[in-house]
Amino acid sequence: MSKPHDDKHDETRRAFLVGTALGAATSLVTEARAQDHAHAATGPVPHAMGPADGHGAFFNDDDAATMAAFTERLWPAAPGRPGATEIGVLNYIDLALAGAYTDQQDFYRRGLAQLDAYCQSAHGKPFARLDVAMQDDTIRALEQGKATGFTWPTAQAFFNTVRTHTMEGLFADPIYGGNKDFAGWRQISFPGAQPVFTAADMQSRDAFTRGPIIGLQAQADQARRG
Repeated sequence: MSKPHDDKHDETRRAFLVGTALGAATSLVTEARAQDHAHAATGPVPHAMGPADGHGAFFNDDDAATMAAFTERLWPAAPGRPGATEIGVLNYIDLALAGAYTDQQDFYRRGLAQLDAYCQSAHGKPFARLDVAMQDDTIRALEQGKATGFTWPTAQAFFNTVRTHTMEGLFADPIYGGNKDFAGWRQISFPGAQPVFTAADMQSRDAFTRGPIIGLQAQADQARRG
């Protein structure tokens, strides 16, 4: 019998990730702006667009279902707050593995295969078909290195990589395929790739409200018009 789902567990996980998210977002935006400047000589950075259903560049349907379920449990939706699925994390990781992260394709193939083998052994179902309580138990077993049957990548290495890429999909600039409609940034009151911050902005502890959230695509469009 599966255990009842505990909404407090979702809030605890969300609070933990929010605690590290702002620093992650700042780092990711800084890196993205550096990449944008490096590509300036060859033209504007293209807006990453995946298939309409959020995968297909790398993931097949089964692996996409597993990744969508996994990342949603890392950043679950709550009333008025979209989760990883709606924010486009699957699309971000799918595009990254078909592009900048091609060297990690086998890591994901083997990790996902080992994950489903563990779930079949422990629960009789693949990860995507488990209820959320069992999915949470499985993720916890990965994080703690207690999930059996993993060789390469190890359970902890797979968990850490998926968590890192989930954070990137939540908080990197939308130009890379995630953070749809700036939803990740909005949840942590991050202002985006603002071209200029005043001294008062830098000293303030309050959420940035002086202007709209700005991404790299808007900056590139402004530069072309200017």
